[in-house]
Amino acid sequence: MESRVRKKMMLHVVHHPAYVSPATGGGTFRFDKYGLVMDALRESGAAMRVHEPDPMPLSWIEAVHDPAYVGEVATLSVPPAKERRIGFAVTERVMRRAMLSPGGTWMAARLALVHGYAANAAGGSHHALHHTGAGYCVFNDLAITAHRLIEEGDARRVLILDLDVHQGDGTAALMAGRSDVFTLSVHAERNFPVRKARSSLDVPLPDGTGDAAYLALLADILPPVLDDFAPDLILYQAGVDTHADDRLGRLALSDEGLDARDRFVMRMVKARGVPLASTMGGGYGADRMAVASRHAACMVRLAEEAGGWLANRAGA
Repeated sequence: MESRVRKKMMLHVVHHPAYVSPATGGGTFRFDKYGLVMDALRESGAAMRVHEPDPMPLSWIEAVHDPAYVGEVATLSVPPAKERRIGFAVTERVMRRAMLSPGGTWMAARLALVHGYAANAAGGSHHALHHTGAGYCVFNDLAITAHRLIEEGDARRVLILDLDVHQGDGTAALMAGRSDVFTLSVHAERNFPVRKARSSLDVPLPDGTGDAAYLALLADILPPVLDDFAPDLILYQAGVDTHADDRLGRLALSDEGLDARDRFVMRMVKARGVPLASTMGGGYGADRMAVASRHAACMVRLAEEAGGWLANRAGA
């Protein structure tokens, strides 16, 4: 049975060469992780198909973000105060990447509607707010994608499941008051941002939370949300900064804990027949290849679990 499931596994991953960009002046954020993730995926030997996104049209970004801010990004005129809040300068290459990343998350969601699961090998910019970027995030691809999917009739109800170590404050603020989008954030209580927004459901965790406590909590909260909200598509912020070795994390998940987290999410999703698209989210450390390998492993195991689901649906 395992061999049949693996034979059916196909990872549909969205990537664009422009996801990779040099570090910009005034910031420490490294964009090379996105190229290293693709290297790690190729080295894994997983069957995959790479899809190249188009930039998200400005009108769809402006439907969620302040058009004046969108214009600042598009014309490379972001004020220094906003660039400091973002964490790096908005250069020509950063601007292009900021347009492509929401396009990639939207493409991954559309692919998930067909294949059950797809991944954007970038995205998860969950700190970007209405009028500004923040926390290494320029535009909020999760909120933009959820809004576009619903407006165009591809989904009626979208769950944004955020398991990054940091609260998805921008997503919560941008989607606040909507009955057709549910934001669920499980995060380290004492981590960034200092001022938390209000998600549909927030689950703050104490420092040092490890595998057993984390997985038990997830098993308590996720199934009721899936059953009560009944989404017809899930955007999964699959940050690996919950890992014990992460430079910016405060939680203590092991490699095995991350594996169990992602497989549990996909099992709950496929049991209900709900497509899922993942975004990379956070993952930080001096050993960038180790971080990239965690992201790649996340996509592969989600595809493995989804592959079994698709094989069963196809009658294999």
